[in-house]
Amino acid sequence: MKSILAFLGIGQAVPDTSDTIRRIAAELDQLEPDRARYIAAFAFVLSRIAGADREVDSDEVAVMERLVRERGGLPAEQAVLVVQMARRQQLLFGGTDDFLVTRELARLATHDEKLGILDCLFAVAAADNRVRTAEADEIGRIARELRLEQPDISRLRNKYRDVLAVREGFSD
Repeated sequence: MKSILAFLGIGQAVPDTSDTIRRIAAELDQLEPDRARYIAAFAFVLSRIAGADREVDSDEVAVMERLVRERGGLPAEQAVLVVQMARRQQLLFGGTDDFLVTRELARLATHDEKLGILDCLFAVAAADNRVRTAEADEIGRIARELRLEQPDISRLRNKYRDVLAVREGFSD
């Protein structure tokens, strides 16, 4: 059974007999390969932000599902499965594969798509009306891995300034 990382051509697929993994793999297998890889990487990177503060709440999951549905062009059921799988894969392989997955996403995405991804990362982090320092730091790392320029990062960061937990004013 293919994992999300296998769709990206990264690492070895992890065998899994769960129904969820089989269903999402079958759904992504029906997509054009580069599109499946893009959606898988996108969902994985969203999960990376959701877990940056070591806590993934239901608001973050709902935002991720909506973004995967809207940006990935998937039906709601497929978006739920993609997010579930991405969260699981990020939990299992995050840290070791974060850079590899994001690098693959950078390869697949246009500059405008990368800006959209960055906006989505902030949206997931802000799902609880506060972007914590750990989340903002992780967004910065991902933005650099996507090879986005500082002015673009600053412009999108400014859009979320009202919910940013800045180091001087808040503690996480």
